[in-house]
Amino acid sequence: MPELKPILLVEDNPKDLELTLAALEQSQLANEVVVVRDGEEALDFLSRRGSHQNRNTSDPAVVLLDIKLPKIDGLEVLEKVKADPHLRRTPVVMLTSSREESDLIRSYELGVNAFVVKPVGFREFFDAIQDLGVFWAILNELPPRRDDR
Repeated sequence: MPELKPILLVEDNPKDLELTLAALEQSQLANEVVVVRDGEEALDFLSRRGSHQNRNTSDPAVVLLDIKLPKIDGLEVLEKVKADPHLRRTPVVMLTSSREESDLIRSYELGVNAFVVKPVGFREFFDAIQDLGVFWAILNELPPRRDDR
């Protein structure tokens, strides 16, 4: 049986965080959900730096990434992930309230795997998160890693 990879959730809005965690829990995924609240901590987790240098979890099945984050914004996180040979295959989904076309275009230029605008309604948001969790954590087939990490 393949190892269950965690889901990395990068979200600073407490309400969106609470709703996202509830939706992922409701979808009954066995994957651990790791929460970080800013772009700097996301990069530390992914690169095994700082407080995450000794983490014993594998790289994430998917990164659910907000755009508007403290310290380092989501677009810069995405750019650094996709530029890193050890991380570039990690799926990144922009999960954002931004409806700016420039954010959408820039995300795809940087290599995002999907761009999801957070629905305004509670039920729609909840359903969207459940669908994302199931697709990326269960259905999506990741390529094998070819590095020493």
